[in-house]
Amino acid sequence: MMKKIFILPLLLSGLAMFSGCDSNSDESGTAKMQVRLTDAPGDYAAVNIDIKSVQVHKDNGDTESGWITLDEINPGVYNLLDFANGRDTLLASSTLPAGRISQIRLVLGNDNSLVLKNGDVKSLKTPSGQTSGVKLKIDADLESDVTYVLLLDFDAAKSIVARGNGQYNLKPVVRTITQAVAGGIKGKVTPAAYKPGIYVISAANDTIGGFANDAGDFLIKGVPAGTYTVKFYTEGDAHNKTIDNVSIAQDQIKDLGTVVLE
Repeated sequence: MMKKIFILPLLLSGLAMFSGCDSNSDESGTAKMQVRLTDAPGDYAAVNIDIKSVQVHKDNGDTESGWITLDEINPGVYNLLDFANGRDTLLASSTLPAGRISQIRLVLGNDNSLVLKNGDVKSLKTPSGQTSGVKLKIDADLESDVTYVLLLDFDAAKSIVARGNGQYNLKPVVRTITQAVAGGIKGKVTPAAYKPGIYVISAANDTIGGFANDAGDFLIKGVPAGTYTVKFYTEGDAHNKTIDNVSIAQDQIKDLGTVVLE
């Protein structure tokens, strides 16, 4: 029986709502990635693929040790046609080491099927999909602390191959699109003893915030591109400070340098 998969909004969870952030500038050398699934329409009633695991390869080679399994995975049977005409769904996400990723691999289960327009259901054979997985080229560089979306754009029509005996194979034809979707800000406040709360406020008054650490350093990630007001709040409002018109790009961390709290 097919597992029901709920379609998530295109806006990234936690980005549209500005509900959380990393507050310390501990240069961890990691990036956040979400893998989302979409599809071009096909002339079928349903194209169901059984996704068990999603992995990325962290360098240009193909060694088994280079594969990283994404730890936040929504496994299940996905009808590709549910995600046509601009719709998509969150497949997996993870925090990854910054640097090069060359491939993505989808490990498939056995519950893959094709439903024809007349209602006939055909099992889909997926050569190597259940063992070595379906491998797709990415060739993207992940910058530290930046948030990315990797979109898997299936072409359902081209991915179904008739075997000539009334049976069908699934040989996925997938376009991969990797895009930075959110950057952030960093800097240092002085005196560090004031330990301010830091709010990054959009023109629509959406807010994401955090705190400087004991050394005065701060790093706020997951901020979509735009122009913001950054406010520093201290105890009793004694040393508050506001910086207007801070422009943040989606593919970098904006460095405010040293912010002096009078």
